[in-house]
Amino acid sequence: MEVEARRIRRFVPQRPSRPTLLPLHASSSSYSVSNTISCWYCDYKISSFNKPLFHFGRRYSRFLKAWFAIGVGFALSALLGVTLILLWELARTLHLCGGSNKIGNFARALLFGFPPSPGLRLSLADAGYVCVSTIISVFVHELGHAVAATSEGIQIEYIAIFIVILFPGALVAFNYELLQTLPHLTALRIYSAGIWHNAVCCAACGLALFLLPMILFPFYSSGHSPMVLNVPPTSPLSGYLAPGDVILSVDNVPIRNAQEWLKLNTLTYNVKLNNVNVSELSGDLGVANKMKGYCVPSFMMEESKITKLLENQHACPSELTAFVKSLCSANVTMDDGQSETDLLNRGWSTYCLNAKDVVKRNRCGDDWGPATKGGGCTCSQDEFCLAPVQEPGLVWVEIAYSSPRECLLHVSGVKETNCGGAFIFVGDVFSMAHSIQLTSYQPRWGPQIVAYFPNLLERILIWTFHVSLALALLNGLPVYFLDGESILDATLSHFTSLSPRKRNKVLRLCLLGGSVISIIVCFRELL
Repeated sequence: MEVEARRIRRFVPQRPSRPTLLPLHASSSSYSVSNTISCWYCDYKISSFNKPLFHFGRRYSRFLKAWFAIGVGFALSALLGVTLILLWELARTLHLCGGSNKIGNFARALLFGFPPSPGLRLSLADAGYVCVSTIISVFVHELGHAVAATSEGIQIEYIAIFIVILFPGALVAFNYELLQTLPHLTALRIYSAGIWHNAVCCAACGLALFLLPMILFPFYSSGHSPMVLNVPPTSPLSGYLAPGDVILSVDNVPIRNAQEWLKLNTLTYNVKLNNVNVSELSGDLGVANKMKGYCVPSFMMEESKITKLLENQHACPSELTAFVKSLCSANVTMDDGQSETDLLNRGWSTYCLNAKDVVKRNRCGDDWGPATKGGGCTCSQDEFCLAPVQEPGLVWVEIAYSSPRECLLHVSGVKETNCGGAFIFVGDVFSMAHSIQLTSYQPRWGPQIVAYFPNLLERILIWTFHVSLALALLNGLPVYFLDGESILDATLSHFTSLSPRKRNKVLRLCLLGGSVISIIVCFRELL
């Protein structure tokens, strides 16, 4: 995350300004702009935009002042909000209060787009999106400061892009002496402009995401089923799905877009492992899914029956999958003489079947979607409801898909559209869901490469929303070298009952406390 730096120093305005950690402003007598290079700091200063920005700010001065006055209210609310969150997190760190970490999880999901999940790493493509969205967010932030300053008649000294050690950032340097002569509310409008513009950028990205299906409607269809864009060789779905395939359902639940694909598999990951019949058939042998099965004819079962005892395990061949009779409410007593008590005391019959043949049968059990044919454990005569044996820590899901490119087969001039298929995945469905790239938009025409454009645009908008929001809240922190310092300083100046010396002490105390608490909370999250 890029670092937003202070623009001027305001601790003791009556005295000559002391040197800052960064060369953030030029004196009023200096008209030359030179770049700075050192072993720990380097920057590139730009002054070519000074005049255009100044003319724009002065031309629409009245409107811009009203616009940035709204930003003052938002910035003060953000300063108060992040301060309360810091105090709450400090109390949790010191174990002064208990309770769940719902606030922290919500903040991570809001700022970074996902809740904390084990094994989830940022991909190389996501890193590229983060870089692009960070550049956009920082540009919007600095543009806010620059336009707010010019609307108040303050000339910009320069715009700088810098790197401190390994942390990049950007800043806008103002005329320091002229800024000190302005009213405190005017300075507050300038300091709050960056946070306000980041908030507006978040709202614009959210609106664009909401309207994206309408914007792309002439060229792309959406709201049906997600299409596969890429299946890496390392993905567990490699060899089952290919670019251009459309995912229809997971466990008979229709999937309409890429977000539903991730949400449903995440829900399966969190819930299904707790909803299997662990209490009866626990241990190292695995567990049988209690609520999801298939109606299998008795002749198929007899050919593949293996008696599996608790003391002596027998595994199926690698090309076959183990099934047992489902222990759902309508089938507690087995027709082959095995009762539930027998299963617990002596073992149960295992059937090694080809999963590709089983998934073509009618479904049974109550854990399928509402479109399931039949219901309960009801199967036709000479059929039994079999459920897959599920190893501890693994989840069984059925994924249905279609291949549109192979859908239309011309046979004697008749088009045949029987191109659907289904396969079984057994494993970590959370990692599986994130291992492929999907898009909710299918191109109406054009080459396959145009299918990537909506996903590219959508990812940039999503990451820009999160990064811009993170930058706004980060700069709202009451810590050194961020906009929160300047906003707090200008806000305290309105308390005329405090002497300048007391205001200075209060400011230093708030900044020191905010910086220390932020470091403590940051280290706690990293450890």
